[in-house]
Amino acid sequence: MTRKTSVYFLAILYAVLIGFSFLFTKLTLEVASPIDTMAYRFTISFGLLAIPVAAGWIKLGLNGRRLWRLLPVGLVYPALFFGLQAGGLAITASSEAGIFQATAPIFTLILAALFLKECTTWLQRLSVVCSVGGVVFMIAMAGANISAAHVQGIVLLLASALMLAIYSVLARSLSRSYTPLQLTFAMMLFGFISFAGLSIVQHAVRGGWSGLTEPLSHPSFVWSILYIGILSSLVTALLSNYVLSKIKASQMSVFVNLGTLVAILGGAVFLKEKLAYYHWIGAAMIIAGVLGANIRTRKPSSKAAPAAGGQTA
Repeated sequence: MTRKTSVYFLAILYAVLIGFSFLFTKLTLEVASPIDTMAYRFTISFGLLAIPVAAGWIKLGLNGRRLWRLLPVGLVYPALFFGLQAGGLAITASSEAGIFQATAPIFTLILAALFLKECTTWLQRLSVVCSVGGVVFMIAMAGANISAAHVQGIVLLLASALMLAIYSVLARSLSRSYTPLQLTFAMMLFGFISFAGLSIVQHAVRGGWSGLTEPLSHPSFVWSILYIGILSSLVTALLSNYVLSKIKASQMSVFVNLGTLVAILGGAVFLKEKLAYYHWIGAAMIIAGVLGANIRTRKPSSKAAPAAGGQTA
């Protein structure tokens, strides 16, 4: 397996893990609040990294100043991304959330061109639009209703998609100075501080702690939170940061929509949800978009690599 092939394999693995996270997150939310779920999620993720780092098994090479420089990427993702997404989901339907989350690759394409000077061909730009269109088509055909009453929720969801795009650009840029492990450690640390702190404050104000520990009595919650804490948080962060150090942010972004396709297929296989004709049409559009956005062009992309902050595959 060549290096280029292995990078795209890891990007696909990232999409698969993200896709199944929707299913497991749904199970956790049946017994725990969104804030408590996020608190458990990033406590597990950060703990798995913090223990070997504290024991000296993993040498990060991060002093206070270098860690402080990673604060922006940690605040953008996961703190702001998940916070805005949770706020949007509280007001709008999940189908609407899927539509607006699918706009992240378009934001990434624009931001990467502006700040990383990433050059894309007309085929790659069209492919991003095709991938986004596939997600929007599937969800719209399933009956999403976007009303004026949900304007606030729509704004929050669009803002969360923008945060995901900003993260992609920041991680791509910082990959020149930081390793994927260093970036991931900072992201998990700030996610842990944000959501664990918020959960503690919330329960302290309400005067009850039983709601925080009660979900642990449910086996489905335990297994599901382990999945999203380990695989769909820690492992996907490592994969994303690594892949972003090898390929353009605009290329990586379309794999987010591939994750949406995996989520739909996972629902069909494990939840026995029926797939209609528009699912297959949307799936074809997503796959075509992913392939088109990652087609190797004749002109080498090495000129863009220094500005992007990493090597290209």
